[in-house]
Amino acid sequence: MKTIRIGTRGSKLALVQTEMVRTALSKLLPAVQTEVCIIKTKGDILLDAPLDAIGGKGVFVKDIERQLLDGTIDIAIHSLKDMQAIIPEGLIISAYLKRENPQDMIFTGGTHTLDSLPSGSSVGTSSMRRRCQIRSLRPDLKIVDIRGNVPTRLNKIGKDVDAVILAAAGVIRLGLPQGTPLAIETMIPSPGQGIIAVQSRADDHEINALIEGLDHEPTRICAEAERAFLAALGQDCNLPAGAYATIDERDIFITGMLGSTDETRMEKMRMKGRDPSVGRRLAQALMTSIHGEPR
Repeated sequence: MKTIRIGTRGSKLALVQTEMVRTALSKLLPAVQTEVCIIKTKGDILLDAPLDAIGGKGVFVKDIERQLLDGTIDIAIHSLKDMQAIIPEGLIISAYLKRENPQDMIFTGGTHTLDSLPSGSSVGTSSMRRRCQIRSLRPDLKIVDIRGNVPTRLNKIGKDVDAVILAAAGVIRLGLPQGTPLAIETMIPSPGQGIIAVQSRADDHEINALIEGLDHEPTRICAEAERAFLAALGQDCNLPAGAYATIDERDIFITGMLGSTDETRMEKMRMKGRDPSVGRRLAQALMTSIHGEPR
């Protein structure tokens, strides 16, 4: 009987997402067994350091990818928004599970929204993307850098900060009380937000054939457009950037935001196209608007 070794972080959310993949696999392949291998990443070890100071996007992924490359595990489970635009040679994203709610949510411990928070209130987030959009919307708010898993950040409300902003998908998957959703147009999500990605070795044809049934094609198309946007920026998490794509029967629609490195300027745009390369074109247009010329 085939056993698939699954690599994942040890956070509660990562384990919940891994269990979602295991459940889907058991329905798809009842005869296949799975074994979960918990891997501690740099992002899990350096919990007190600002995310952009310890490598930004990829700090929750690279250690798992190394074990995938050396054959210790067969597949890896990631939150797609944590993955770098360019993944190591020899690895592929072999499946995208159907997307959960892509929005951000604000939690205040009461009934306040981002609009109604009193001037001077503190908002906790470690995301450059969120900081830039908050400063554009509410320059009178104080932004506090916080790290930690979802429950840890929620526990800071009323103690260290007046509010926190989190991805809705993680809160929903953990079964926690939900906050106030922020409209996509107000707070454009991180590329890939709400999507669970399954990563594997490109040359492991047996494993790839087994898990291909997990892939949700509409989610894949949107994810590829958002990742094309990210790849075109060339710096992953070193710039405040967000993108969200949807599709209809003919077109891909993608909304993006890009901020300056000092987070004092921001532009938002929307484009449509017939293939995921529309994400690259959107990123180039935003870079031209922010910097004066495409990079």
